[in-house]
Amino acid sequence: MNVMERKNTDLIKEFNRYIREHPDFADAIPQNAFVIMQLEGDEEFNNWSCQLAKSHTEKDEPVVFVRIKKIMPIRTRIKELELCKQIA
Repeated sequence: MNVMERKNTDLIKEFNRYIREHPDFADAIPQNAFVIMQLEGDEEFNNWSCQLAKSHTEKDEPVVFVRIKKIMPIRTRIKELELCKQIA
């Protein structure tokens, strides 16, 4: 998986979480639409995702661009760790 694919996968995961928390947002997306992730300020990724859309969509298929304007850094949910054994 290259860097763009990884970024796209991460954004899709975050988008899915957002939709679960804000189901009304999903109502604006047409049924069976191809959703294209865009990230404000990242033109290289945005161009890559547009090319991906062009190569995967069919004529007359609805396409929706979702521009993520702000995303918070990923933080761990781990509260406590213990190193049990170190292997040399």
